[in-house]
Amino acid sequence: MTSKDIVQYALSELIATGSTDGLSPLLGDDFVHHRPDGASSTKEEWLAAVRAALVPLAGMQVEIRHLLADGDHVVLHTRRRLPDGGPEIAVVDIWRVEGDLIREAWEIIEPTAQAAANLTWWEPAAR
Repeated sequence: MTSKDIVQYALSELIATGSTDGLSPLLGDDFVHHRPDGASSTKEEWLAAVRAALVPLAGMQVEIRHLLADGDHVVLHTRRRLPDGGPEIAVVDIWRVEGDLIREAWEIIEPTAQAAANLTWWEPAAR
């Protein structure tokens, strides 16, 4: 399988089953998940966080906008909505695959309602 196939399969297993059971074996034991705030988590820490989010996010709609691959890196751009008109987020995930296992992931999440304000993040706050 290609890197893109591995990531697509891992995420489809998670979404289809609502469980991390199909995702876990596709992550290397040395898997690291990176967040924009500089925090990182291990495979077990990240899987525990995903499991904890499965119930509150049940029924979440995931729209894949882009799925791109270059060598061992896969980029996934999605829009995610909670059911019944809940908030929407845009998410960019970057996955690194090595030896048919996902070894690293980076994630950026932006609430779409705040997107306009983030377009001028460098400007001083209005006083």
